[in-house]
Amino acid sequence: MFNPEVQLLANRGYAVLQVNFRSSTGYGKEFLQAGNKQWGLKIQDDITDGVEWAIKQGIADPKKVGIYGASFGGYATLAGITFTPDLYAAAVDYVGVSNIFTFLNTIPPYWETTRNMWYERVGDPEKDKELLHAVSPVFHVDKIKTPLFVAQGANDPRVNKAESDQIVKALKGRGIDVQYLLKENEGHGFYNVENQIEFYNMMITFLDKHLK
Repeated sequence: MFNPEVQLLANRGYAVLQVNFRSSTGYGKEFLQAGNKQWGLKIQDDITDGVEWAIKQGIADPKKVGIYGASFGGYATLAGITFTPDLYAAAVDYVGVSNIFTFLNTIPPYWETTRNMWYERVGDPEKDKELLHAVSPVFHVDKIKTPLFVAQGANDPRVNKAESDQIVKALKGRGIDVQYLLKENEGHGFYNVENQIEFYNMMITFLDKHLK
């Protein structure tokens, strides 16, 4: 499937690997459910395995690997630099989850009917409190050392602005190199062309600085 982001990165000389980690749709119910309560755990292992494969194949330079994702992919980006901090030289988190408790507590009204499904897939904030604390990057910022670029829409109903605010504040408090692009006229992703152009220009500049 054509993906303009992949084309943008490839055009700038980057090899791009997109991982169909467990819980991805389109591979059957068993594969989907294999990712239940595995955010930051086996799902992240699948991404790490993909990176290590690319390194072994000679496709990726182990000292110049970046990670980029949006929404859950933004969470995976933060989890990657939290739980495998030596693997990535740069990271871009686009409207990603940093604190699973606050994410689940701000589920928008139109998702309310799927709340139990979220608890099954991700975890219950009460019954799985220890698990969710263990895999929420915001509680483990002491492990993060990778330069990070965060982009967020202020009116995001799905991944609330607080998700990005929390991680940026925590990292800046530790003196970590973090850039933050916040757009007041955007929601879950940037849809205004001028904001898209600014974001992608900033992302490429950021990646070039740290990976080239």
